[in-house]
Amino acid sequence: MLENKKPSLFSTLGSFNKNFWIASFMELLERWAWYGIYTLLGLYLVGSTDTGGLGFDHVQKGNIMGNIVGILYFLPLFFGVIADRIGYKVSLTIAYIIMISGYYLLGEVNTYWSVYMVFLLVAVGAAFFKPVASAIVARNTNETTGTMGFGIFYMMVNIGGFIGPAMSSGLRTTYGWKIIFIQAAIVIGINLIILLLFYKEPKVEKPKNSIGEAIKESILGIFEALKDVRLGILLLLMVGFWTMFNQLFNTLPNFIEDWVNSAAISNWLNDNLPALGGLLTQDGQVKPEWFTNIDSLMIILFQITISFFVIKMRHINAVIRGAVIATIGIGLTFYSGNLWFTIIGTMIFAIGEMMSSPTVSSFIALITPKGKEGLYQGTYFLPVAASYFVTSVISGSLYQSWSDKLSLLKKEMATRNIEMPEVVTKEQFIEEGSKALNISISAFEKQFNLKAETIDWAVVSNSLKDYATTKSIDISQVHLPFSKNEYFALAEQKLGMDHWQMVDMLWNTYNPNKIWFVIVGIGLFSIISLSIYDRFIIKPLERKQRMV
Repeated sequence: MLENKKPSLFSTLGSFNKNFWIASFMELLERWAWYGIYTLLGLYLVGSTDTGGLGFDHVQKGNIMGNIVGILYFLPLFFGVIADRIGYKVSLTIAYIIMISGYYLLGEVNTYWSVYMVFLLVAVGAAFFKPVASAIVARNTNETTGTMGFGIFYMMVNIGGFIGPAMSSGLRTTYGWKIIFIQAAIVIGINLIILLLFYKEPKVEKPKNSIGEAIKESILGIFEALKDVRLGILLLLMVGFWTMFNQLFNTLPNFIEDWVNSAAISNWLNDNLPALGGLLTQDGQVKPEWFTNIDSLMIILFQITISFFVIKMRHINAVIRGAVIATIGIGLTFYSGNLWFTIIGTMIFAIGEMMSSPTVSSFIALITPKGKEGLYQGTYFLPVAASYFVTSVISGSLYQSWSDKLSLLKKEMATRNIEMPEVVTKEQFIEEGSKALNISISAFEKQFNLKAETIDWAVVSNSLKDYATTKSIDISQVHLPFSKNEYFALAEQKLGMDHWQMVDMLWNTYNPNKIWFVIVGIGLFSIISLSIYDRFIIKPLERKQRMV
């Protein structure tokens, strides 16, 4: 009798068709564009206006990076249904056109609401893409090749997630911030060309019910799935895990920029490896996005090895142990302004992520009743979406209050009764000025020649005072543009300190790392609650199944 032999690695790779490889490559490019923007977005949004940043506060940053991405992860529940009916090629074409427009416009807008709405446009395009790419892979794999197929797909995600920030980091240093948005639009444009030239829609029977009926069925199906105690409680508990994970992108880059002095590594790189130093460093510091990118590099290098060890564990045990390791890692990154804590903490976090993140989907598959695989897997992104709304508070108002260097410095200067100018962007000045003079923004810009390539702000100041005097208008609440970096420089001068002496003083006075307690507390809650879930829900069910 002949034994069934498992196919070899090369025969499995050779069994994947053209559409599988096209979908995988398009995933790589889409993640390149997304992470090329998102990893640096927090730095750009709150960055000093004199270096090309937008000068937003962290509350605004938290809303943009948290709430919109939360919406992004909810939308695939509906967009996947639409894609099944209009076809994958049409769906991807729509997604790419929306993303190309959104990414390009993101570099052209500079007010809070314009950035918010344009980034929402990008999120809609990404949400249209997300379920279609996965569906193409699923459609072109089977029970034998599925594990390998999705493993390749996940690897493409992380390759794109590493290349994107790396490219953007180099480009923004050389050409300024706007180029990274153009880069993202070009990368998605390449995806559109690949789609139109090479992807061929297979002939499949499309669902006969209407889009409206299908969306209604999808929503009802989700509620039906959530009635399963095993699934519903698991998803609720995973909100904490994903909230902790999100801090890597939404909070850590800003924390590093504010508090971590990486001059030692920066100097060594520029002295010994100048080419690498030119890519990784700027103004005597290692750029914050490179610390975050350690996570993607670790996944590319070690995911297969970690997965091999995880296979030997119970699924829920792997998730819990991964959460423990990830909590230790993320805790270390925020505990201290020490450079090596940041590096080692990120590496430890990556190990925990590699254990937990892929295993959750596998565990959901394990508890799924036969015939409801698609329905249960469709709920996977619900806790991810919910976690971003929680993250918007932590990386927004909480960080602004507890850990933002500018906010704490303002508090310190006020405590010392040292008078300082207000930090104001050009857009805020125009908005406040036009309101005070009771004229339109365009009239205000024309009146004071604010559309000119170079603006003499001393002339603008005198002209504004003269205009206000002739009209008897109070302009005491209208402040000329003054950037974050100008505020830091003036504060250092008045305090008689260099920059890092001032940072140390603020650290010792206000303990900005206390946000560590909240982030680690969320991780601990996830660990304890998942352990209780395992003991009182999963283990009894496993014992019951063994007895049957």
